[in-house]
Amino acid sequence: MELDHFLQQAVVVLGAAVAVLLACHRLRVPPIAGLLVTGLVIGPSGTGLVDDDEAIHVLAEIGVVLLLFAIGLELSFEKLRQARRPFFLGGGAQALLTVAAAFLAASWFGVRPASAVFIGFVITLSSTAIVLKLYDERREGGSPHGRVALAILLFQDFLIVPMIVLTPVLGGEAAASPRDLAARFGASLAAVVLVFLAARYLMPGLFHHFVRTRIRELFVLGALGLCLAMAWLTYSLGFSLALGAFVAGIIVSETEYSHQVVADMGPFRDVFASVFFVSIGMLVDLRWAAGHALAVLALAAAIITVKALTCGAAVAFLRFPARTVAAVALALAQIGEFSFVLMEVGRVHGLLPGESYQLLLSAAVVTMLATPGLLRLGPAAAVLWHRLRKTPLPEDAPAAAAARKDHVIVVGFGVGGRLLARVLREVRIPYVVVELNGETVRRASAEGEPMIYGDATRREILEHAGIERASVVVFAVNDPTSLALCVPLARQLNPAVQIIVRTRMLSEIDDLRRRGADQVVAEEFETAIEIFTRVLTRFHVPRNVVRAQTRALRGEDYRMLRAPSLAAGVSDAVLEALVAGTTDIYRVDAASAAAGKTLRDLDLRRHTGASVIAVVRGETTYSNPAADLVIEPGDDLVLVGNHQEVDRAFAHLG
Repeated sequence: MELDHFLQQAVVVLGAAVAVLLACHRLRVPPIAGLLVTGLVIGPSGTGLVDDDEAIHVLAEIGVVLLLFAIGLELSFEKLRQARRPFFLGGGAQALLTVAAAFLAASWFGVRPASAVFIGFVITLSSTAIVLKLYDERREGGSPHGRVALAILLFQDFLIVPMIVLTPVLGGEAAASPRDLAARFGASLAAVVLVFLAARYLMPGLFHHFVRTRIRELFVLGALGLCLAMAWLTYSLGFSLALGAFVAGIIVSETEYSHQVVADMGPFRDVFASVFFVSIGMLVDLRWAAGHALAVLALAAAIITVKALTCGAAVAFLRFPARTVAAVALALAQIGEFSFVLMEVGRVHGLLPGESYQLLLSAAVVTMLATPGLLRLGPAAAVLWHRLRKTPLPEDAPAAAAARKDHVIVVGFGVGGRLLARVLREVRIPYVVVELNGETVRRASAEGEPMIYGDATRREILEHAGIERASVVVFAVNDPTSLALCVPLARQLNPAVQIIVRTRMLSEIDDLRRRGADQVVAEEFETAIEIFTRVLTRFHVPRNVVRAQTRALRGEDYRMLRAPSLAAGVSDAVLEALVAGTTDIYRVDAASAAAGKTLRDLDLRRHTGASVIAVVRGETTYSNPAADLVIEPGDDLVLVGNHQEVDRAFAHLG
């Protein structure tokens, strides 16, 4: 291929993607939908601006590899262990139900059994790339439905291996006896284990050597090279490229270098992943799809319906609440990127004859385009489900529920919820925790925590927690969709209750306030305030000045921090305190140089420039202390001076 032609094609792809993404931003259309449309427009069957789809497919494959590597980096063996139940049970149930439903539907239309099973394979897989990117944009990756969806997606990604192994068997081109199949799967499993063990023990050492050189370029190139090497190794053993990259990402996530790898690989991942979505759109033959529009749309609708029902049934089998069931079912209702790889293999082995390939391909792209809209329908679908079906209240002692009064309702038992519950227990403030993770509820209940299993978006659950008699409700959940439903419901059920909400998204502060929240705690701003406080404390700014300024920063929902100019909101008093004199307190211990000496012996003013204006001993305060006052261990010396003088005094006294 000519270099100038390749560059021309690359410029067209990137230029068209930039133009479409700008339009999507103005129209508030999800970027992924825009990238897919870009491929449709510039592809061979569209305007024909890009006619070398083979080169684009190569770039797209690299995009999927880097994307799965990044996903692996954000996981760990501990996270995978925690997700084992939705991974094995949820993922397994979803795959079996989808294959069975697709097989029955295809057979009813006269498709031969082998092709019907293969179509079930294709439909089973959902798009890890699309779902995780949309969850990342919506900040829902850590939500309950985000974690369940990720577990099922990972199970689907691992399924690509046995599916590719079985495809030649379905096509009648490989032995299909149980013995032969066992041998093929055994060899596959052994190969994966060998690759995993080799990477597990070699990668940390390699990264350690990269870091020791302190050459940033070596670190970036090494990370990229290891990712591609693992992908190539698994591919050469008959598996997908993405599987090796995903395994590499998980292994690197266990090292101390994972955060830097994420930061360095981010730009590569985003560029190549965008090219991947463009390439998917280019696969569609627009002329053929336009001539068979009704068939394409009907098949896409059937796929979405079947996958939503089977995914929903799998999540409901795990006994998650309706909101999680609906959110996961609609999020995974599309056909995934690995399905395109599988379709190509199936076409080679005669499992998608005639126009079946293009029909399934076109319908798959339609399901991808529909995914952003389906994600938005999740909350509405859950509300509708609640109206059609009443779920019994969670088990809880009626006497305990009726006795709750002036208590705190903690929604969510993550790190923040656990910490709050522990403090409330220690200070003897009554509380109850609402949590929809059944395993968490069982463990916490066994430890004596007052737990209610349920979904706080439901009126019955909040009423069962005693919302009408509660004093405070704290929403400590990482789920923007849930908060949008919970907060107004809590306000409706108890107009006088104090509602405190945690959020990661700055854009949601005003919306949550409008929905009824009294206080919204923004994690990013609180981190900034904590850093601000520690810096000022290090420079001995008086504590009352620090407290006053933190109150100002938190005031009006962090309005000062959200303003274009932070300096404009800082009071003159604080600015003066930062540059002028300050006070601080030094606690004397037995090892201190001041212990047993008089103030005259210390002569602190001459040595450091700072002065002792008071000595606090127990309940007694010596203001303007005499020069012959002997300093004892446990005394607090109140010092005054500028920042440098107080620093020197601390060093002198230590």
